[in-house]
Amino acid sequence: MIKNILFLLLSASLYSTEKPNIIFILADDLGWAELGCYGNKFNETMYLDKMAEEGLRFTHAYAAAPVCSPYRASFLTGQFPARVGITDYLRPNDKPLTEEYITLPEILKENGYITGMIGKWHLTGYRYHGSKIQTRPKHHRIDEEIISEIKGVGNGANFYPYKFRNQPISFLQVKEKKLPGNEYLTDRLNHEAVEFVKRHKDRPFFLYLSHYAPHSILNGRPDLVEKYRGKHPPGKSTRSKCYLCQDAGLKGDAGNHWAGDHNPHLAAMLHSIDDGVRQITEVLEGLGLKKNTILVFTSDNGGEAPNVTSNAPLRGGKSQLYEGGIRVPLIVRWPKVIKAGQVTSQSTVSMDYYPTFIEAAGIKADKRQLLDGESILPLFENPDQEMKKRPYFWHYPLEKPHFLGGVSAGAVRYGNWKLIESFSEQSYELFNLTEDPYEKVNLVEDNPENFKKMLELLSDWRREIGVE
Repeated sequence: MIKNILFLLLSASLYSTEKPNIIFILADDLGWAELGCYGNKFNETMYLDKMAEEGLRFTHAYAAAPVCSPYRASFLTGQFPARVGITDYLRPNDKPLTEEYITLPEILKENGYITGMIGKWHLTGYRYHGSKIQTRPKHHRIDEEIISEIKGVGNGANFYPYKFRNQPISFLQVKEKKLPGNEYLTDRLNHEAVEFVKRHKDRPFFLYLSHYAPHSILNGRPDLVEKYRGKHPPGKSTRSKCYLCQDAGLKGDAGNHWAGDHNPHLAAMLHSIDDGVRQITEVLEGLGLKKNTILVFTSDNGGEAPNVTSNAPLRGGKSQLYEGGIRVPLIVRWPKVIKAGQVTSQSTVSMDYYPTFIEAAGIKADKRQLLDGESILPLFENPDQEMKKRPYFWHYPLEKPHFLGGVSAGAVRYGNWKLIESFSEQSYELFNLTEDPYEKVNLVEDNPENFKKMLELLSDWRREIGVE
């Protein structure tokens, strides 16, 4: 009790006087095991590793879904994707994230922040594809919307003018290139982020930098691809045909876009993202803003395994509810509050950013907006403290299998225990994540009592949310 009172007093002094700037960097399909600070020996992530050395690294951070659109909905609303009604990636003419929600940037804007969104939105249908409803970031009170898509994402179209193959228009709202040479998309997004910080250095700002990388079709900058191709021979290709290779007059996957391991394009794309962290850090330091800027780096779901990577030692990957599909890297740097070199095994999930950021800014939640997430601000001050035990839920129903090979399923984690219910197979898997972190041993038959408790927990939550 005394510790809690002291923390509240500390919060009042730290978070109410000067509102922190917030920069949220989201990678697309970047697995838990891809960064150097998480043990990767092939990819070079010097500046993300340094960010971890200067801040707080989470080992058990979760995405609210194993694919992108529901993650983004959970981040912006603070709600379970199932409550929002977005449980799979949105197709070009799907129903969007409607304006009824008081999104995170909206409540920040109402309390004095300038807000910006750079990059991938993927929370709407597109008029280009005949969607009757299209909601852009500006419809959710985001002041500046930069380089967001206006049609179905053209994966692989990573160079200006950002047209994929023979498509008639760019998939992005971009009128001109700003960088010399063959402008690369990740470099352009990094440039825009730096310019946003410079423009708004004199007032609190919230920047959502949402990378399109490294989502397949992987396509890195040629100089960096060669660097990593020379570092280690690319693994065997998981595809016999590659559109980008075909367009370049090459046979098969000669360009190694679909290498199953030591993928030079994946490493190159991550290298470009990492360099953006360097650029953002340098501009914050130059403007004297680093100390009171919350800088967050994470991913929307696990890596696309085994197509272009592995999430080993975690099981599974994108579109699955095994740990490899939903556990993501998370690094937070805030020198004013977070001591350098911290690591925590406490769990968190993507709905938690909303209540965390508004509490850090001294903003009270709007009673009209139900929040399923919980603030993890206490972990910024003391990463070792035990947070209140709570269950984590996932709902990922699929009408039919899609190209990712996803498994239609639901899941719950509570404490050490995790239950996965396969909707398509009508089967169950129960794991003790402390004893079996890689989900190899199904304990349903050996532990019927825990299985029953976990299933009841998951079923009760679905009834509460109103989903089947």
